[in-house]
Amino acid sequence: MEPIVLNGSGLTLEELRQVAYDRRPVELDPQALERAAQARQVLFDMAAEGKPVYGLNRGVGWNKDKEFDPEFFETYNRNLINSHSLGIRPYCSVEEVRAMLCIRLNTALCGRTGIAVDILTMYQLFLNRGIHPRVLQRGSIGEGDISTLSLIGQAMIGQGEVEYQGEIVPASQALAAEGIAPAVLGPKDGLSIVSSNAQGEALVAVMLVQTRQLLREANAVFCLSLEGLNGGLQPMGKAPNDARGLSGQSQCAAQCLRYLEGSYLERPDPNRALQDPLSFRCASGVHGAVLDAVEFVERHMEIQINATDDNPFIHYEDGTTCVSQNFETTTLALGVEMLAAALNHMSKCICYRLIHLADPAFTGLTRFLTPAEVKTIAYGTIQKVFTVLDAENRMLANPSSMDFIAVAGSIEDHASNLPLAAAKVMRILDNLRYMLGIEAMHAAQAIDLRKKPGLGRVTGAVYAALRKEVPFLDQDRNLSVDIETAYRLIQEGRMDQAILAADRE
Repeated sequence: MEPIVLNGSGLTLEELRQVAYDRRPVELDPQALERAAQARQVLFDMAAEGKPVYGLNRGVGWNKDKEFDPEFFETYNRNLINSHSLGIRPYCSVEEVRAMLCIRLNTALCGRTGIAVDILTMYQLFLNRGIHPRVLQRGSIGEGDISTLSLIGQAMIGQGEVEYQGEIVPASQALAAEGIAPAVLGPKDGLSIVSSNAQGEALVAVMLVQTRQLLREANAVFCLSLEGLNGGLQPMGKAPNDARGLSGQSQCAAQCLRYLEGSYLERPDPNRALQDPLSFRCASGVHGAVLDAVEFVERHMEIQINATDDNPFIHYEDGTTCVSQNFETTTLALGVEMLAAALNHMSKCICYRLIHLADPAFTGLTRFLTPAEVKTIAYGTIQKVFTVLDAENRMLANPSSMDFIAVAGSIEDHASNLPLAAAKVMRILDNLRYMLGIEAMHAAQAIDLRKKPGLGRVTGAVYAALRKEVPFLDQDRNLSVDIETAYRLIQEGRMDQAILAADRE
């Protein structure tokens, strides 16, 4: 696979995904390394002149007024890494860690941090050799992920643990196996490693990949439910949606119509309702709101992963530094929370579609989609499961970007909680996988009770993928097993593979 050349600008989210998931290698642009070296020289020059620089010859946080001798650089930076290693479980995934390494490497190549070129090369080696520091997920408040990114610094100096060749091993062992000498930290290296938003942004990057996939699955499962309902296609027509002018709504409506090409719903039916409940009629609009939120977050992510978030900011052009606010991530955190709210609208619509699919007044089928009334209870009690998942989603969508307490002697009196906001969205996504699995079970049951009318090009593939693993409910059984099976079909990507393959045909 051709390496991606990192230069501090132009890194796309798709390239970041390839580095994180596909292990695409990276190279460092020579001009970017030259900028980094120039910024490094600015620090050396200022240190020689005795000028005060945050994180260079002054402490950090509340210790910003504490001086230390230049001979103390290596010890101080090692102490900074050790003292800031404060995260708590769970651990971040390998994909998240790879995204962190790539993001921090790219933002450092902007040439505003003063980090040593040898440290930049170590980021590259970690990515290309598959050395993945064990980074704890919780502990950062989102104004520079200093208490979690420190664990990457630990691995660089040969401490802590890493994932290497599929095993958890001491960092020193992985470095030795690859012939990499532990880093010797110089002026400001410790601060440059920890003071970045790379963890929060990495969590957002992985969250975006997962949301895009889930949105495809949600559109397909909704379409399958529409076939189970014998619902109408008119709300997804091109003319009314183009007239409305909402990008996400139009995109999702068009995708849903494509998924339903060839469906029996394209033929008139005198028994079909003139208008369906809003959870069906407006589904592509609600899903479009999710897509609109995704695109907002993506736009701001592409800005942030290609720009410095360092404090202080180094003017390598004129050899000076200045205090900056570039570690501030409130806009991105608010976008993530907007996405959480949009996903909750999707969650509510899933619940109501499931309730309607179990109601003969809407489907003309049996109550709770039973194959034999009185004899088989079928999908009655399952309503408690998806409604409690919806309640949990509502709790997780409660904004956390405003929940901060002044720390570091009250000089750090604002925070965004970006990592927490992103982690909560990923929990919502996982709950939605269960809910979509339950919806797919209902939709397939309704379709079977309709004697398997002709399905759409994509919905037919989704139905077939589900029925390979979850059979028709002909009598009551342990539905928790079916729920878990349907969830795995979605969580492991097999449903998405069926969707993409059918959509390409």
